[in-house]
Amino acid sequence: MSSKISIPDATLPVLLVHPGPHGVAVYARQIAAEVVAAEPHARITTVDALAALPEGTPVHAHVTDRLWGASPEEATHALTGLAARHPLTVTLHDVPQESDGERNRPRRRAFYRAVTEASRGVVVNSAHERELLREEGVFDGPVAVVPLPVDSVAVPLATPEVDDSVGVLGYFYPGKGHDEALEAAATAGLTRLTVLGRASDGHAGDLDAFARRAGARGVSVEVTGWLDDAEMADRVRRIAVPVIAHRHVSASGSLASWIGWGRRPLAVRNRYNDEMAALRPGTVTLVEPDALAAAISAARDDEPSTWHGQHPVPFERADAARAYLRWWSEVTS
Repeated sequence: MSSKISIPDATLPVLLVHPGPHGVAVYARQIAAEVVAAEPHARITTVDALAALPEGTPVHAHVTDRLWGASPEEATHALTGLAARHPLTVTLHDVPQESDGERNRPRRRAFYRAVTEASRGVVVNSAHERELLREEGVFDGPVAVVPLPVDSVAVPLATPEVDDSVGVLGYFYPGKGHDEALEAAATAGLTRLTVLGRASDGHAGDLDAFARRAGARGVSVEVTGWLDDAEMADRVRRIAVPVIAHRHVSASGSLASWIGWGRRPLAVRNRYNDEMAALRPGTVTLVEPDALAAAISAARDDEPSTWHGQHPVPFERADAARAYLRWWSEVTS
């Protein structure tokens, strides 16, 4: 089937992207490039170039408060101002939930409520997030779901020598699942844990404290820091047991990355992980929260079980671009 979807230029919003390493910014740039590859009439702009865009031009933005301001209130001002000048559609990320805490949860709810009310169309990356919007009292109108895509790589047949560590992929921050992975690794008798990434901004102290807690449990922690694609491919292949153990999750780029590199991670069951396991059968090993240590032991003894062997996997980046093009043709018609 052709990857091209021709829709009238008038239905295509200008795709707004941000610079920098923030995961949402990176994802927005990737999707924008894929949309342009599928529909050459699509246009991309940056925040700095918005002033040159004629007022009334439709715009699509990827949204999390942390990308749009130093506070939810500042981000609210920025997004509602944008929506006042341009018909706005949005993809929401990092949807508010319990893990935001008593102080930030109502502020983040207010931000997402203001954005959805000001927008003409809303996308999230999972049915789980669509339900979160309703459960958090943010928005109960129509919401489209475009899952985070996975672009898989062909994994060499030769199995690499593993480093006998439990691996957690992505930025370190409290609630990402590192503590759960540590406790399970220690219980399972593994003495190494690898953080594939670096501390999220503002959480270097939390990472240091985590390493000290791990040492007290007899587990050494390696923090790789930022890795380019080639380095990440090598390190991901050498992890003994990949783990996803978020207590609270909106959508998980880390899960998509493990799968893209060919690994079948142990994923503690929650609504999101269950949804992704159904979307991509055979690429995730679902684990009950109280069974993670036993699952780590079993995976360490059965190395092939941590590889899924699928290429390609369902719903790649090109599929996401086509989904967006179809959706824009519906919401702007």
